[in-house]
Amino acid sequence: MTNQIKTVRGRVMRQASRYVVVGLLTLGTAWSNAAAAATSTLKDISYDTLPGGRVELHLNFAQGPVPEPKIFTTGNPPRIAVDFPDTDNAAARHLDIGKGSTTGVSAVSAGGRTRVVVELVRDSTYRSRVEGNSLVLTVNNGTDSQTTTTASTIDPSKALPSMASGPAVSNIDFRRGPNGEGRILIDFSAAGASADMKHQGDKVIVDISHANLPPNLAQRLDVLDFATPVQSIVTKSSGGGAHMEISTKGVVDTSAYQSGNQYVVEVAPKKKDPKADAALAKGQEPVYTGNRVTFNFQDIPVRSALQLLADISGLNLVASDTVGGSVTLRLVNVPWDQALDVVLRAKSLDKRRNGNVIWIAPQDELAKYEQSIADARMKAEDNAELITDYVPISYGKAKDIAKLLTTGSQQSQGGGGNSANTTHGFLSARGSVSFDDRTNTLLINDNPQKIRELRALIAVLDKPVQQVLIESRIVIATDNFTRELGAKFGIQGKKVNPSGQTLSTGGQSNGDGTAGGINVNLPTSTQAGSFALGILGKNYALDLELSAAQTEGRGEVISSPRVITANQQEAVIRQGQEIGYVTYQNSATGAAGSGTATVQFKDAVLELKVTPTITSDNRVYLMINVKKDALADFITVPGSGQVPQIDTREINTSVLVDNGQTVVLGGIYEITKQNNATKVPGLGDIPGLGVLFRNTSRESDKAELLIFVTPRILSESLQ
Repeated sequence: MTNQIKTVRGRVMRQASRYVVVGLLTLGTAWSNAAAAATSTLKDISYDTLPGGRVELHLNFAQGPVPEPKIFTTGNPPRIAVDFPDTDNAAARHLDIGKGSTTGVSAVSAGGRTRVVVELVRDSTYRSRVEGNSLVLTVNNGTDSQTTTTASTIDPSKALPSMASGPAVSNIDFRRGPNGEGRILIDFSAAGASADMKHQGDKVIVDISHANLPPNLAQRLDVLDFATPVQSIVTKSSGGGAHMEISTKGVVDTSAYQSGNQYVVEVAPKKKDPKADAALAKGQEPVYTGNRVTFNFQDIPVRSALQLLADISGLNLVASDTVGGSVTLRLVNVPWDQALDVVLRAKSLDKRRNGNVIWIAPQDELAKYEQSIADARMKAEDNAELITDYVPISYGKAKDIAKLLTTGSQQSQGGGGNSANTTHGFLSARGSVSFDDRTNTLLINDNPQKIRELRALIAVLDKPVQQVLIESRIVIATDNFTRELGAKFGIQGKKVNPSGQTLSTGGQSNGDGTAGGINVNLPTSTQAGSFALGILGKNYALDLELSAAQTEGRGEVISSPRVITANQQEAVIRQGQEIGYVTYQNSATGAAGSGTATVQFKDAVLELKVTPTITSDNRVYLMINVKKDALADFITVPGSGQVPQIDTREINTSVLVDNGQTVVLGGIYEITKQNNATKVPGLGDIPGLGVLFRNTSRESDKAELLIFVTPRILSESLQ
């Protein structure tokens, strides 16, 4: 297989005298296939720069007179085309200029005709005249002059009119766009000014020609507060115009356009094209980004078309000897890389790119070549000398990594791969791996290339695992309120009859002539305070006591367990007590203490159990269980002694939390209210007086449980 590098520009066009070839950014036009004998030769092209960004082109011919030109212009892209009939081309294929609105000049020859294309960055007017054996084409820097086209009979002494003084920069403003882009707005006092934009490191340079800059606008603008990629704007006078430096931050996309008397530069953060990513993910056609070109190919040899594309792209193109045939295409304003793919697809060709070199060959030829390369590589691996290497493992376990190296390929292929990979994983067919637990070292026996690959893979796997600090707060708040009212009183009376006997009234005789008091006893259970009253008379006695009690209590229990664990590793922390109790078995009488005694225990602990997972966006996913138990009381069980009663509070959940953020996992709010009354039937319901015949109590208990969790990813310096 032999490859030929196509690098000669003029030779390709002279060989294609029967075809129409229109180059980069040139409007395609079909030329006649009948080639006439050339009577003139374009010898060379030179240029001079004039004030105001104008360019004067000299198209010099080897012999006169100058052929009558046919000149036309295009607007998208902006170009000036000059056709010379019966003319050969001996000038350079392309001439770079980069002055004013003129970027360069190209000259091509086909079918006995020569076309000269003036490449522009914007629509510009021009003038032409003949001087001896030269056609002089003056290209203005914009459209501020009238277009005048002359033939070979134009008076060569006719001079160009002098240009008026240019407009002035009237204002420079900065605005922030809706998507965070920065916009620099340059206003001119009149038409005729032009601006060129280019990149220079982290700056965007704008050169404004043919415009005056007032002293008050020669200043530095600090635009940091606008939160755009633009940091500052420095404007100063430069010759007959102005020079602007726009400092940017980060990777940006820039664009510029001129509308009327305003020139706008837009600097936006560079973003990925989601459509392009989606297209690549779905295996669709790629997104093309090359410069746009226009072609009109009439049955042109494929090798000639590839040569023209190589000249346009600036890349080195290598075509196989088996590339041949002809192709007919008409492409208007398409990227050059898409045009290349169209040509390759039409002729069942394919390409491989390495840096700035593109190799083009038939698809089956490329496939055979790549298969031969793969076979040679596999054969070289089979014949390579095996060496032994020792890889110490720092953060993982050598046993686990050895298993991964030998089974990873089997897991990824799902049983559908070849037997060699299924058996050896990431090793070659002759490779092997073992490990030493004592020194935590891998022992690898394989060819040198595979060992280098394995070392790179192990370096990726053997890294310290991130750790997470989990802080939890368990708050139990209680609020108790109790109020009681009660009374007790007694009445005692006596009466002496005429015979001198003392009789009790309203009571029961005590046997000694006295009577016991009539008592009502409904006091409070808690004697916090009482009021007593006694009334004595000749024949009676009244004792009265009112009692009242009010109890208030507020309590708060705060538990704060905290634990550090590695990423995706469960951690448990517990604190509390085991409560022991005795039970009896095989009791003959059923009485406590008569059977076989057994001591048992129940846990009353605070426990935090958590498994953190650090996500790719630096957040923490928690699988967490929090438990808070406490001893409430002992319950007496007949025949078995007393058994503890445990108050249990527990939550089991999963939550996604930002690093350092505190989240409330859950809460329980309990309210208990109770009103009790003990009274003498009938008498206790008497309005007013009934309070002496009843006891009342009111209770209100509140309890609240809250659990807070805060995960913090520890930096490597703290681990």
